[in-house]
Amino acid sequence: MNLLVKARRDGRDIVSVTPASAAWKYVGFSAHRLAPGERLALDLSGREICVVVLTGRVTITVSGQTWRDIGDRTSVFDDRAPYAVYAPDGKGAIVEATSAAEIGVASAPGGGSLPARLIEPASIPRTARGQGANTRYVRDILPQTEPAENLLVVEVRTPSGHSSSYPPHKHDSDRVPEESFLEETYYHRLSPAQGFAFQRVYTDDRSLDESMAVEDHDVVMVPRGYHPVVVPYGYESYYLNVMAGPKRVWHFRNDPAHEWMLKR
Repeated sequence: MNLLVKARRDGRDIVSVTPASAAWKYVGFSAHRLAPGERLALDLSGREICVVVLTGRVTITVSGQTWRDIGDRTSVFDDRAPYAVYAPDGKGAIVEATSAAEIGVASAPGGGSLPARLIEPASIPRTARGQGANTRYVRDILPQTEPAENLLVVEVRTPSGHSSSYPPHKHDSDRVPEESFLEETYYHRLSPAQGFAFQRVYTDDRSLDESMAVEDHDVVMVPRGYHPVVVPYGYESYYLNVMAGPKRVWHFRNDPAHEWMLKR
């Protein structure tokens, strides 16, 4: 199973994962570069979407509602939260860049009637997880405490030389509240951009055990299993996670072989 989706180094469409291409049911993700004035129509029938303004400024229209010139980051490594727009099932969105911009588009099955809305940076606090060389910084863009049908969206910055999504954890069993089943994508960015990071995806029985060197803009698909990330010295990591499954809750199980470090 090839879980690494390599990015296109030029052009509008950077990378794309669909339920069909991933051979799963819930999560879709794509990333796009937009030149000033360029428009992108997102027509995902039957799916809710969350457009994350990764860098630059854009205007987003959903069913007659327009949010103009949103976005204030020049890099995903800027110390501020992004703007995002949630669009419910069947509404889609039109994105027009007002400067050079990069957007991430998360999607999952819809089926509800929630209103479209702007998600502002002030509503997205930063929290720290881990300690020592396991410290990383998390911003929940669309957490389970905010309305959506299936989508969960979060971004994580990991300092140079640190591990992340660690100790290894998984969420591939539908037995809430001990664990929930969630498919997941990781959209990786590196600073400086010529860097790389390592991600491993593995199950208890090792029927799935894949280790990948990821480069800037690559996506790793996590259909099941544990999925830690390690960042080499000299480079900083950013990733945007999209999760969805039969229940919109995030409950995970740590790998018992590595859970000892939490008890020190």
